Amino acid sequence: MTDADSGIRRSYWLETAPPPGEPAPPPSGDLSVEVAVVGGGIAGLSAAWELVRQGHEVAVLEADRLAAGVTGHTTAKLTALHTLVYDHLRRTRGPEGARLYALSQSEAIRHAAGIVAELGIDCDWEEAAACTYARDPGRVAELRAEARAAREAGLPAEFVTATELPFEVAGAVRVSGQAQFHPRKYLLALADDLRRRGGAVYEGTRVVGLTEGEPCVLETDAGVSVRAGKVVVATHYPVFDRALLFTRLSPRRELVVAGTIEEDRAPRDMYITPEQGTRSVRSAPLGDGRRLLIVTGEHFTLGTADVEKRFARLSEWAGEHFPGLTPTHRWATQDNDSTDSVPLVGPLHPGSHHVHVATGFGGWGLSGGIMAGRLISDLVGGREVEWAGLYDPRRLGPVAREGVSFLKHQAQVARHFVGDRLPALTGPRPEDIAPGDGAVVRLGGHRCAVHRDEGGQLHAVSATCTHLGCLVAFNRTEQAWECPCHGSRFAPDGRILQGPAVRPLEQRDL
Repeated sequence: MTDADSGIRRSYWLETAPPPGEPAPPPSGDLSVEVAVVGGGIAGLSAAWELVRQGHEVAVLEADRLAAGVTGHTTAKLTALHTLVYDHLRRTRGPEGARLYALSQSEAIRHAAGIVAELGIDCDWEEAAACTYARDPGRVAELRAEARAAREAGLPAEFVTATELPFEVAGAVRVSGQAQFHPRKYLLALADDLRRRGGAVYEGTRVVGLTEGEPCVLETDAGVSVRAGKVVVATHYPVFDRALLFTRLSPRRELVVAGTIEEDRAPRDMYITPEQGTRSVRSAPLGDGRRLLIVTGEHFTLGTADVEKRFARLSEWAGEHFPGLTPTHRWATQDNDSTDSVPLVGPLHPGSHHVHVATGFGGWGLSGGIMAGRLISDLVGGREVEWAGLYDPRRLGPVAREGVSFLKHQAQVARHFVGDRLPALTGPRPEDIAPGDGAVVRLGGHRCAVHRDEGGQLHAVSATCTHLGCLVAFNRTEQAWECPCHGSRFAPDGRILQGPAVRPLEQRDL
């Protein structure tokens, strides 16, 4: 059953934000600008707004629509408590590294609150506590260690055994003074203010090439050249590979189900557990005595899961613990985890003097994106930032200490790159593909990604991802070809849905 058949809608944030109007047209010809920001999500728009406010000439280049990609599919929690990160940081980066992480993330929340007040943004801003909980008594020691590490890092963290959840927990780490909001309302207001301050925004403008220099030159898929003194790459997963950041990023997809619930039964704080493949719960205001309950979980490597079964499992969990929940929305989000658990924000590579990158937020892209916007704007302006070294993409020591994670990620990529190419004893044939489904088949000695539309017509494209050559797999529920290696996603006809790929899948003749 499709979402349309069941009455379930897609992302609540995309559906309920103010109408964005007509897309800002791509540049009509070559242009020059002081700073070009590639990507119109939370990191890109935050960086662009900070830079414009500081007096820089800025242009934002977005491949699709502003705040409609990963940021438009988030769960919209703005917190410095990132599941179980502080005890890990204390061990791998030392007490000072944990302190700087907590400080930088907390500053991002306070900064966002200030922007909401300054611009008068109506974005359903609510202060709430963030809680990491576990139901397994065997994890209590882990939670106590996290609470202690977070408190020593400067957060108002405490270990508790009681929550407002409708089930008992063995324990939880609770941090007060965090926030939740409507991310797209916030970002569209930020973009409007950016334009009022003289910044330029170009939508439908996919950047496919970068030449570093003085100035740097960006090339778009329409053949337009953009010259810029500085470039900010904020495309969630970097679309330029010269820094080899793809070796340090692991993409994953996660599902979201949401529905209406009575206000007096909805949790007001934000909850997450690492158990059961992650379960995250929070609610958003609807009015009329109701709130929207948002439940997230079931993370998986792209192209490797039965997504419909996972949606069903997540919905079943939500209905079991919140009886009477009326489902209204479901969607999926995508995250990139860095091998050492810290985002990569700063110069693109050791020899880069004019290009900065923001990536690897590991599911915490709202506080991370706002932090990255401030950090990059200060770096571009030549100002020193206390936590710049913590996030510097050029860091090597922490990566060496996280060698197990690094090697595990590379082994997974290699397994898909090689294993998916091994010949199978049996394989699908085009005639075996059901309407609405797709499969990788051999046609004329080539691997082809074949999709049968609901009308029964077959369509074929190359099964080789245009990023680095892994084979794609079909996600029937979301109707997309997905690359399990680095997270690129394509429509059934090969159009790019999500990078790092910058070229569509090649058409194949059936």
